[in-house]
Amino acid sequence: MQTLEIGVRGMTCAACAGRIEKALKKVRGVALARVNLAAESARVEFDEKLARPAELTAAIAEAGYTPVVEEIEFPIRGMTCASCVARVERALSKLPGVIEARVNLASENARVRYIPASAGLAEFRKAIGAAGYEVPAEAAKDTDSAGDAQRERELAVMRGELVVGIAFSIPVAVLAMGMYYPPFHRWLEIFGLTDPLINFILFALATPVMIWPGKRFFVSGWKAYRHWNPDMNSLVMTGTGAAYLYSLIVTFAPHLLPENARHTYFEAAAVVITLVFLGKFLEAVAKGRASDAIRKLLGLKARTARVLRDGTEEEISIEDVRPRDIVLVRPGEKIPVDGTVTSGASYVDESMITGEPVPVAKQPGDKVIGATINQNGAFQFKAEAVGADTVLAQIIRLVQGAQSAKLPIQSLADRVVAVFTPIVLVIAALTAAIWLAYGPAPALTFALVNAVAVLVIACPCAMGLATPAAVMVGTGRAAELGVLFRRGEALETLSRVKAVVLDKTGTLTRGRPELTDLNVAEGFGENDVHALVAAAEAASEHPVAQAIVKAARERGLEIPEAEGFEAVPGYGVEATVKGRRVHAGADRYMVRLGLQVDSFAEVARRLADEGKTPLYAAVDGRLAAALAVSDPIKPGAREAIARLHAMGMQVAMITGDNRRTAQAIARQLGIDHVLAEVLPGDKAQAVVQIQQRVGKTAFVGDGINDAPALAQADVGLAMGSGTDVAIETADVTIMNSEAQSIPAALAVARKTLRTIRMNLFWAFFYNVVLIPVAAGVLYPSTGWLLNPVLAGAAMGLSSVFVLTNSLRLKRVSLGVLSRTAEHLQTGLQGAEMKLALQPVFNRPDRG
Repeated sequence: MQTLEIGVRGMTCAACAGRIEKALKKVRGVALARVNLAAESARVEFDEKLARPAELTAAIAEAGYTPVVEEIEFPIRGMTCASCVARVERALSKLPGVIEARVNLASENARVRYIPASAGLAEFRKAIGAAGYEVPAEAAKDTDSAGDAQRERELAVMRGELVVGIAFSIPVAVLAMGMYYPPFHRWLEIFGLTDPLINFILFALATPVMIWPGKRFFVSGWKAYRHWNPDMNSLVMTGTGAAYLYSLIVTFAPHLLPENARHTYFEAAAVVITLVFLGKFLEAVAKGRASDAIRKLLGLKARTARVLRDGTEEEISIEDVRPRDIVLVRPGEKIPVDGTVTSGASYVDESMITGEPVPVAKQPGDKVIGATINQNGAFQFKAEAVGADTVLAQIIRLVQGAQSAKLPIQSLADRVVAVFTPIVLVIAALTAAIWLAYGPAPALTFALVNAVAVLVIACPCAMGLATPAAVMVGTGRAAELGVLFRRGEALETLSRVKAVVLDKTGTLTRGRPELTDLNVAEGFGENDVHALVAAAEAASEHPVAQAIVKAARERGLEIPEAEGFEAVPGYGVEATVKGRRVHAGADRYMVRLGLQVDSFAEVARRLADEGKTPLYAAVDGRLAAALAVSDPIKPGAREAIARLHAMGMQVAMITGDNRRTAQAIARQLGIDHVLAEVLPGDKAQAVVQIQQRVGKTAFVGDGINDAPALAQADVGLAMGSGTDVAIETADVTIMNSEAQSIPAALAVARKTLRTIRMNLFWAFFYNVVLIPVAAGVLYPSTGWLLNPVLAGAAMGLSSVFVLTNSLRLKRVSLGVLSRTAEHLQTGLQGAEMKLALQPVFNRPDRG
């Protein structure tokens, strides 16, 4: 039995404690559950074979409360292949309180979700150390450069060891190979270098390679054997160690072997280790390049800040800035943290967040974001979000989380890796046995050479790197393009969508509508009606309401106070203004009030054909006016739709506008399908319709009422300018809110999955084809055998191929998303749109 202490938030009374206890006891394997209301914790005794901590925290969450769970990411040193990843994950998962442990070979990091009352970094370090790996001391420090400094130190050490390997391996290879070339062999004899003496020289040259570069493989390989979990290091150690030991016997005790089997293989041992080590060095360099995106994000941070404390200006480290500090910013400086301007004014370059190159005006009351760049003015602001709470820190966490995710496509590789090394050891043993039993003379030599070739050519590294390397580079490149994947799994799902559903307002349009037309009925004055409607709308936060109020102020109209304001979702608003009852909203609202809008039918039709949204106003029960608002289409929206088409996507627009307005906008943008007159609460059902008709669907939105649709879609994409609710619900965030980033996200996802498939194919193809060749299956028909030296070179370069192939994702750009996009955009002009206008929902007043 295992006991866990789990913190719980949200309890207010004894009934809450009882509810949580009841939920926990329903989990299979739980023997005892006691909740302490005062301590806000739950003590659970359970059978770890039947229940996991993740099930316990899920039970608390399903009961309506919040389990206290933390997440930590830290580096791990010593991992070389997918078997290492599996071993570390198993070691961490066995610890009490660990909910999930994900280890990334490409970034050499572990990300652990755990119950803080039961586990922590000290326990993680101990478990990883027992598994044969190391968590460096820098993991406990909150320094951004610690990981990079450690990596640079390790590369410097590897570079020195590689120089030793190359310096000794070249003469070993030349000397050994020259012995088989008669002229060279005669030249050696002239200088008195007999075969026994040459063997001693080869021993002297090969031994430093075994001691220095080879130490890594032998130490790690032995640890893996000791834990009954052999890995790539074990294979290299076994293969090169067997060749080296055999050569030692030939050199120092040749009488123990038959005369025809007295051949040394020092060159095989030394050169194989050097080539494999070269591959690991190139792999380490490529891994560093794969994490460039994170380093670039970290490089955006300011290092210091100037603050006012006790009336004195101080320059301090950014880590020492506290909430409510008054921060001073001079022209040209980076803003150190997030906050609100208190005095002064300036323009700020926020392109690192929004992608918009035009500086944004800032004055007292405006928000500023850390890492953005001040332009000409100087100002002071009050720090609000510092350290891990800044926007930049949250972006970095999102990117790191996505990079450490395990995609479903990786599951096959994980299952193969779990048994790969033991199978290779068995194949090597069978190879040696078969050659000993049936091979030509000298059978022992053939058996050794082919068994060594099998051991050193097998490469679980490529399988372990195939997915995480591509995910790391792909999500990093996406972040540079303004696309943040909140969940790595969304990368795979987005690559498979067949339809993209776009909410109109804020996604395809600017989300800042303008009042364009006001037509009054006979007996009403234009300014009077406008003032009354503006007064009724003043209490609303809807963009359309703000447009009407703004237009009234620009006309210099006095906007009186309204009473009895009420918003009718999906219809409009009503209020009493100067004793007169005012209603404003959609034509459906007027019909609901018993009013006919036929007198404005022609006007409404014209406005809708122009892509404007017609609205109506009634005063004291009489139809008073027909208004129209127009929300300008975002620049680049049409190009984005064209690119989605070029990528084979079905594109749909969802809006609350009437059918004629929606059709006009769809014609302008080249959209395939329109779901018009959709009530805000029915957007999720509209997404279901698309899913049933087309298949996997992505939804793009930005508002609070988009959250259900974002959750319903296979992948939800939220515009970064949208509400917090939408962003939290979505799987992907478009930070710059540009429509062209939507096909960019899709392109990155597709290219990343294509790269992963290519990597996995190479990893499996390489091992499936070359291991039998190394075993000698071609020898009976062709007489070909694979030299262990070539086998080592192939093994070392296989993982380098996977990494360099993944690094190609860095070249994904907005300019090359589709070669046919421009052609398609031209072809769409004048083409008949496939508008599937479906009046299946009640029409609201706003889109």
